[in-house]
Amino acid sequence: MSPEGKRILSGMQPTGRLHLGNLVGALENWVELQNSGYENFHMVADWHSLTINYQSSGQLNDATLEVVTDWLAAGIDPEKSVIFIQSQIKEHAELNLLLSMLITVPRLQRNPTLKDRVRDADLDENLSFGHLGYPVLQAADILIYRANLVPVGEDQLPHVEITREIARKFNSTYGEVFPVPEGKLTKFGRLPGLDNKKMSKTVGNTILMSDDAETLTKKIKGMITDPEKIYKDSLGHPDICPVFAYHNKFNESEVPEIRSGCESGVLGCVDCKQNLTGKLNDYLEPIREKRLRLELKPDSIHEIIHEGNLKAKKEVAETMSLVYEAMKFGKPSIS
Repeated sequence: MSPEGKRILSGMQPTGRLHLGNLVGALENWVELQNSGYENFHMVADWHSLTINYQSSGQLNDATLEVVTDWLAAGIDPEKSVIFIQSQIKEHAELNLLLSMLITVPRLQRNPTLKDRVRDADLDENLSFGHLGYPVLQAADILIYRANLVPVGEDQLPHVEITREIARKFNSTYGEVFPVPEGKLTKFGRLPGLDNKKMSKTVGNTILMSDDAETLTKKIKGMITDPEKIYKDSLGHPDICPVFAYHNKFNESEVPEIRSGCESGVLGCVDCKQNLTGKLNDYLEPIREKRLRLELKPDSIHEIIHEGNLKAKKEVAETMSLVYEAMKFGKPSIS
C-alpha cells in the first residue's frame, strides 16, 4: 500500500515503562511507517486497560506519561505523528455505542482472542460487558479516524477483522463513510521473555527499554538457555534458546557464527550472553539517553499530549458529522 494519503491508527494500553517486546513488536514499526510518509495517529488506550484492571484507574495518569515518554525516546516524532489519549476524546465512546448495534453477541463470543483472554485470566463467569465488547470499542478507535492501516501483532488480527466487518456493515446500511482498514503485521516476531515464555511485566520476565546497563547485564546473565547445553562444549540447539532469539534481532550480522559455535560446542553460554549484553547495551544507549533528557522536561510531554488531543478532536468531529449525516440523525421536523 502506497503511503500517499494513507492514515494509520495504532495504540497501546498504559502499562507504565515499556519493554523490548513493545519496542520490537510495535514501536520500531511505528517509527518506520512514520518516516515513510504515512499519516500516523498513536493512541494511549486507557479505556481499554479497564477491561480487566478497572480497579487500577487511579494509576493510569502516571502510566500514560511513562508510555508516551518511551514512545518519544524510541523515535515517535510529534511533528509527524499525533499522540493522544483515548479517554480525552469522548467521541470514541459515542461511536462505540452506535457500532455496537451492528454486531451480534455470538459473533463477539467467537473472537479467538477473547477466548484466550478468558482462559488466561480465568474469567469465565466474570467476563464483563466491556471486555466482551472490547473489539467494538477498538473498531470505533480505528474507524473514527478513518484509518486505512492498523499495525498489529498476529494475535490482534481477529480484532481487525471485526473492525472490517463493522465498517462494511455500516457502509452498506447507511452509506460510505469508513475505509475498510487492513491489518499490518510487524516485521519481527515476538521476543521471548527471560524465561523463554511470553514476555510480560506481570510475570517479571522482561527487559525494559529504560533498564540501565548494569540492570540489563544482570538480567541477561540470568536468562534461560538451551536446557541440554549444560557444559560449554555441549552441542547446543540455538533455535530453542531465547538468547539466540535476541541475537537474531540485535546482533544479526554475527548470527551464522553464533549458530555454528553453539551447535558445535565451541561457543559457551556465558560468552554468548556477554556478546549479547554488549550489543544490546549499544542498541539501547541512544534510547536511554533520550529518555533521560525527556524526564527532565515533563511539561513538554504534557504539551505534546495536549496538542495531540486537539488534533484528534478535530478529526473525530468531522467523522461524527459524516456518521450522523449518513444515519440521517438530525433535528426532528414538525409538520
